[in-house]
Amino acid sequence: MKKTALTAGLAIALAGPLMAEADKPAVPKDEKEKISYTIGANIGSGVGADLKQSGIDVSNEFLAQGVRDALEGKIVLSEEERTKVMTGVMQKVQAQAEAQQREAVAEMQKKGAGNKTASDKFLEENKGKEGVKTTASGLQYKEGTTGKGPKPKAEDTVVVHYKGTLIDGTEFDSSIKRGEPATFPLNQVIPGWTEGLQLMPVGSKWTLYVPPALAYGENAPPSIGPNQALIFDVELLEIKPSEKKD
Repeated sequence: MKKTALTAGLAIALAGPLMAEADKPAVPKDEKEKISYTIGANIGSGVGADLKQSGIDVSNEFLAQGVRDALEGKIVLSEEERTKVMTGVMQKVQAQAEAQQREAVAEMQKKGAGNKTASDKFLEENKGKEGVKTTASGLQYKEGTTGKGPKPKAEDTVVVHYKGTLIDGTEFDSSIKRGEPATFPLNQVIPGWTEGLQLMPVGSKWTLYVPPALAYGENAPPSIGPNQALIFDVELLEIKPSEKKD
């Protein structure tokens, strides 16, 4: 939670709870009342969400009193005391955020370690399967249909159809499902693709088994997760040679 949002919100402090002291809240009628109520409700909604997220426990009674006192110019706590209170609040919020961040990092590291173990086991077993070849980098591939066209260079742009899955079969991306092939410079993708597609002649349909170090490593998107080995069924459709400069 941002300091500015909480500080401003508590300074103005939930105009939303300002209501008639009868059993039922007053309903705004004229333009002035509706404008006032809308501003208060908007402030209350935003600050209420911030308070809920931060876990700060507040008294609605004194929250509303703070608003009334500020609007009427009769705040009962000194600026020094209010600053001290808000400093304490922000320190607590910061401590909570740091604790949550540490927990998230620890959880991600634990998940990454588990994925790495599973990926290593999969690749070790996979390399012994019929038709699977392994390069010096650790990239594995299996030729399906091998075309007769040229092979791309790293600086070329390629046009491909592909499907990407995790080792458990979960599909995370597919140009085939989108109904449109992907076009990209070969030197601007994961290393496993840069290496693997340079082995493929145009017209080929191969399967690439990419180790985590040649994929996204620890910094993978959420749909993949850290330290995952990836499997790609790739069809190389076309090469668009790089433009040569004079």
